[in-house]
Amino acid sequence: MFESMQAPLFFGLIAAFVTTVGLIAVAMRGDWSARFSAVMGLAAAGMLVTLSLLHIAPEAFAESSRAPYFMLGGFLGGLVLHYGLNTFFPESAGGGRMAAVTPIIAIAIHSFIDGVIYSVTFAASFSAGVYAALSLILHEFPEGVIAFAILRRHNFSNRQSFFWAFLAASATTPLGVVMSSPFMYFLGPEAVWALFAASAGLLLYVATGPLMAPLKDEPPVRS
Repeated sequence: MFESMQAPLFFGLIAAFVTTVGLIAVAMRGDWSARFSAVMGLAAAGMLVTLSLLHIAPEAFAESSRAPYFMLGGFLGGLVLHYGLNTFFPESAGGGRMAAVTPIIAIAIHSFIDGVIYSVTFAASFSAGVYAALSLILHEFPEGVIAFAILRRHNFSNRQSFFWAFLAASATTPLGVVMSSPFMYFLGPEAVWALFAASAGLLLYVATGPLMAPLKDEPPVRS
């Protein structure tokens, strides 16, 4: 089993490294990031919409007939989670930090499922695994930037933002490889792609909901 896990874990660690590079790049400009966190949040929303509609959703739809239903379920799940958190943890009680929970959970779930996809595609064939891994790695750099921007916007310090963004966007990918490898033959590729579609729906909710909040505070042209 360890030998079958080597290739997906290797690419999962590369993905985590690329995400961390994005985090380091934005964390080095911590004060600037805090000052322009609202604009960065809106940029993150634009990137997530693009990632969800042009990358994740089409691939999931091509691989799973149940993908549209799971995508809708992911969107509605994000809606329920966000409003549930706001109900039990009002923003005034936590300094606005609870508003970051739904987006960060969405990114963590998506990143974890990336790791699962590495395991499943490499189980199918080495060439399929490499193709899928290279495609997924392309979006890892902005994923780290997005997670950091969300946390900075919601009153997390530079160090806290780096730590939580690293856990959510970087560490979860190799974790997904390690945890899914023993079960990948039982899960099946269609189930994984359906979950991938659910992560697209969740990210789409985050992009069009919580991350769009700064629209009312920023000048229209810039926002």
